Amino acid sequence: MIDEKRRVIQEYVPGKQVTLAHVICNPRRELCDRIGVDNHGAIGVMTITPGEGAVIAADIAGKAAPVHLEFVDRFTGCLMVTGDVSSVERALDATVGALQSLLGFYPAGITRS
Repeated sequence: MIDEKRRVIQEYVPGKQVTLAHVICNPRRELCDRIGVDNHGAIGVMTITPGEGAVIAADIAGKAAPVHLEFVDRFTGCLMVTGDVSSVERALDATVGALQSLLGFYPAGITRS
């Protein structure tokens, strides 16, 4: 009997989507310290494909609500904002909506913890 090895081939398929949009309400000080942000009441995290979309998302989020842009990575598509809970929620909601309606991105539902 011949041993068959299975291989998995993964490819990056370019698409336009918001993969993750999450609000962390009232994060613990330890979490804020570990990721290097001040605690403003909430942290908003988004992952966007293609990664350059994070730059556009950061612009939209910053114009939609008084949030602090903590991290924007055009290579991984990660965006992190902080602010009070309602501002972070408003920023993420506006960003997901604008990416969908203006640029045709497939949206992710905004989750919360």
